[in-house]
Amino acid sequence: MKRLAIVAAASVLVLSTTMAPAGVIHRRQKHQQARIRQGVRSGELTPEEAAKLKAEEQKVQADREKAAADGKVTGKERRTIRHEQNQASRDIVRKKHNRQYNP
Repeated sequence: MKRLAIVAAASVLVLSTTMAPAGVIHRRQKHQQARIRQGVRSGELTPEEAAKLKAEEQKVQADREKAAADGKVTGKERRTIRHEQNQASRDIVRKKHNRQYNP
C-alpha cells in the first residue's frame, strides 16, 4: 500500500513537470496576442504592423502544434519555440514604440 502511494506520487510529479512547459508556452502565446490587440486598440500598431505580428504569432502556434503532434515536446523543440516567442516579443515592443501611430 505504501509502495503504491509512492509510485502514484512519483507519476503525478513526472506528469506535472512534463506538462508544465507546454502550459507556460501557451500562456505566453495568449499574453503576446493580448499585447498585439492592445496595441491596435491604442493606435500604437498600424494595421500592417499588426498583420505582420499576427502572422509571426501564427507561425509560432503552428510550430507548437507540430512539436506536440507526436505527444511529447522535447527540450530542443521547447527551446526553439521559446526562442521564436522571444523574437516575437521583441518585435511587438519594437513595433509598438516605433512612433508610427494609427489614430
